[in-house]
Amino acid sequence: MDQNLLIRAVFLGIAVTTACQSTVLTPDPPVDPVATSLVVSADSIEVAVGDTMRLTALVLDQFGDPMAGSQASWSSSNDSVAEVSTLGRVTARGAGSGTVQATFGVLAASVIVVVLADTTSPPPPPPPPPAAGSECDETPESWLWCDDFDSDRLDSYFEIDNAGGSFTRQSSGGLDDSPVMAAHWSPGQVNAGALHLAIGRSPDNYRKSVTDDMDLREVYWRLYFRQQEGWQGDGAYKLSRAFIFHSTDNWGQAMIAHVWSGGPSNEHLVLDPASGTDAAGNVMTSGYNDAGNMRWLGIRQSSTEIFAEEHRGEWHCVEAQVRLNEAGSENGIFRLWIDDELEAETTSLNWVGAYDDYGLNAVFVENYWNGGSPADQTRYIDNFVVSTERIGCNP
Repeated sequence: MDQNLLIRAVFLGIAVTTACQSTVLTPDPPVDPVATSLVVSADSIEVAVGDTMRLTALVLDQFGDPMAGSQASWSSSNDSVAEVSTLGRVTARGAGSGTVQATFGVLAASVIVVVLADTTSPPPPPPPPPAAGSECDETPESWLWCDDFDSDRLDSYFEIDNAGGSFTRQSSGGLDDSPVMAAHWSPGQVNAGALHLAIGRSPDNYRKSVTDDMDLREVYWRLYFRQQEGWQGDGAYKLSRAFIFHSTDNWGQAMIAHVWSGGPSNEHLVLDPASGTDAAGNVMTSGYNDAGNMRWLGIRQSSTEIFAEEHRGEWHCVEAQVRLNEAGSENGIFRLWIDDELEAETTSLNWVGAYDDYGLNAVFVENYWNGGSPADQTRYIDNFVVSTERIGCNP
């Protein structure tokens, strides 16, 4: 028999017949893959307090190939330094070092995590202005807007939604019993009104700015709020937001910095940053609150349960900071202070990629309760300030 034909037949595992004998050759049975090693994406990482980073772990078989469907789990040696989710997302909680470990069966691999102290925190606020209720009489140069509601400045907002008389300026009931904005909900009512303030340069003349025509890359805003005694329903969802509006007719947003409770049965304020661009800076949103085309950048929760029953009836000072990222960097900032204490922050945001058509150009105060209020009740808003520097709270 021709030798080449014989070799081909052996390879195919078929019967071979020669003049001398007949033999059936069969291939070796397939070898099942077995997990033999675990490879992580880094031996060590450095992150700043508040930052997050995703680590990966590959389960490899005896041939060095990834095993499809095999997922390692993660744990941390010190959650107070580096907390890790079961899927490998590391959150830096405090300065120091620790180890996070990936495991799959008897296999294990470790990553050393060094958490650096945050050196980007802004300086403490300047000395407080005059006592609450009169701080808008003389303001620092850094303040873009101040409304203590002692005087009627409501015409300066480009829009006011009084929700059919639910959100009104009252002559008393504010800080030091000064004039105040009161938002009243009836049972089941969703919208109790809003103040819409335009700052910086806007896409159209309708959103009339209270500042010079400039593109703002960093903004602070502060307000005081109080829930009435006997308040029901935790945080009432919406409180305030800062935006970049990028379009004229459909109010598309290039980013949104939400400061709100964010959901039912949540006694904390949260920072909920969202981008209306892709990571490179190309605008993705085409309309107002176009949530489906936004990149949601990760919630940060306040330390204090500010909406808990023991805090109802008290005035609280809430201040937020937004600093947009530089093009090509994830160094955007979002911070929250409650009563002058830093309560939540993230310092590694890609807010808008390289987008720079407009800067921060609106800050809203909102009283919008998804699902509706469970009771007949009122929330009070006072001393609303927007600035390019820390504002701080009155004594």
